[in-house]
Amino acid sequence: MNYISTRGQVDPISFSKAVMMGLATDGGLLLPQQIPFIDKETLRRWSALSFQELAIEVMKPFIGDDLPEAELTDLVRRSYATFNHPEITPLVNFGSFRILELFHGPTLAFKDIALQFLGNLFEYFLKRDGGQLNILGATSGDTGSAAIHGVRGKERMHIFILHPHKRVSLVQERQMVTVMDKNVHNIAVRGTFDDGQRIVKHIFGDLEFKQHYSLGAVNSINWARILAQVVYFFYAWGRVCGGDIHKKVTFSVPTGNFGDIFAGFVAWRMGLPVERLILATNRNDILTRFVHTGIYQSGTVLPTFSPSMDIQVSSNFERFLYYLLDESADAVRERMTEFTQTGRFSIPEGKLGLVREIFAAQAVSETQTIERIQKIHAAHGYLLDPHTAVGVEAASLIDGAICLATAHPAKFGNAVEKALGHSPQLPPALVEVMQPNRPVRCQVMEADEASVKAFMVEALR
Repeated sequence: MNYISTRGQVDPISFSKAVMMGLATDGGLLLPQQIPFIDKETLRRWSALSFQELAIEVMKPFIGDDLPEAELTDLVRRSYATFNHPEITPLVNFGSFRILELFHGPTLAFKDIALQFLGNLFEYFLKRDGGQLNILGATSGDTGSAAIHGVRGKERMHIFILHPHKRVSLVQERQMVTVMDKNVHNIAVRGTFDDGQRIVKHIFGDLEFKQHYSLGAVNSINWARILAQVVYFFYAWGRVCGGDIHKKVTFSVPTGNFGDIFAGFVAWRMGLPVERLILATNRNDILTRFVHTGIYQSGTVLPTFSPSMDIQVSSNFERFLYYLLDESADAVRERMTEFTQTGRFSIPEGKLGLVREIFAAQAVSETQTIERIQKIHAAHGYLLDPHTAVGVEAASLIDGAICLATAHPAKFGNAVEKALGHSPQLPPALVEVMQPNRPVRCQVMEADEASVKAFMVEALR
């Protein structure tokens, strides 16, 4: 399996090179040359597999000969040995709706599912091929801590994570800044997540700097992130439908960067029986507005109770745009250039119907988020984190929808306290992180590309 760029100016490369490259050298995002289609008999067989067994089967056709199956099996086994639930992503049923719990990893967020695997994958390729890797990423909260915990202490790697200063939850911040491994570097930028993401993209666009310092990506711009997340869409379908290929399911996905729901789109393209993907946003609703109007237009980032979705430029959206525009790299380049220059673009007339064939979308207000946490807790004694509450609210009119629970509620105590009048009980892992006497290490700076570069150069000297 070879990989190409959404902007069409990168020669086809192998899976391992795509993983190590992260962002394509032409500024686009990497995609497999073709998405494999899974036949009905294979779907039935997959429905009975454990999560780890399924992960191997889903990933194999995308990896090809670049990683022996025995090595892939070992990587998968080690990656999910760090989770605290035997099913990895258990499904919980509450009457007319279902919750797919994705928060049983080391940092209690769905990002662990991909980043535990990606950290081990990086380590394997570096040992096999030699060299160093300096990971650079921006986070709205959960990606940063999951990435740090995926690579902390590993040889041949350093990681630099940018987060918006005082615009992530306290738990998210502590999960990052209390990691003292020498290969971990936290940067708090005075600004928004979009500011951090812009800096990261500009630095990756400086090819001389990128190559000299061997930069790699852990954000969902890295294809391996998407691939690992495809697995739990197949896993959830198998648990609900038991291999009955005539049964379709609807997924509700709280999303800001479009990576998680794009993994669901890939699963659908592979043949997973999906009725609809509900794109659930908070009031930072660029994606919802696109589904409703066909216009992709950035706005001002507004702080919410669901900060991991406080995003107005969704980096993974370009991958979907590539398929929507008939896999035309020229058309993608044209739209992305227009967006860079004007902050907006629209899709051709007639394409909006194709978007709505698979996606529905709803923006959820702050009031609705808090009320949904209250309602679910009162009815079922189950506590939602605010991001999951956004997804549950968006799916509230659809019976049987599978709602992706993206984080443990204890990571967002302010929202829970607002809803229930008291803070959630912290699980043991978070009790340790929140100890006030724990040392912290983080550099606060302006949202400036030159400052970040200078910090990296000094750290790597």
